[in-house]
Amino acid sequence: MSVAQTITDKLNQLFSPSHLEVINESNRHHVPPNSETHFKVVIVSEQFDGQRPLARHRAVNSVLADELANGVHALSINTYTEVEWQNIEEVPRTPNCKG
Repeated sequence: MSVAQTITDKLNQLFSPSHLEVINESNRHHVPPNSETHFKVVIVSEQFDGQRPLARHRAVNSVLADELANGVHALSINTYTEVEWQNIEEVPRTPNCKG
């Protein structure tokens, strides 16, 4: 199973998101072709209601601890409640690799 699919499965299981994107951004970095080392996650879940962004990020990082310890080098996390998602115009862009 790919790393992207593992991330998707874990986030779906724990957060039951209404919207989830797991984007492999490894090709934007200096890594071998077909790498799975840099990801962007956009996740919308009712479970984020009442939580500050730091708590949301910690929850996502906790779920993906194994992946972060074993090959995932970078993870851009964008978490939203349903209301926030309905009012957002654009998800922030991931910065370009500086390496």
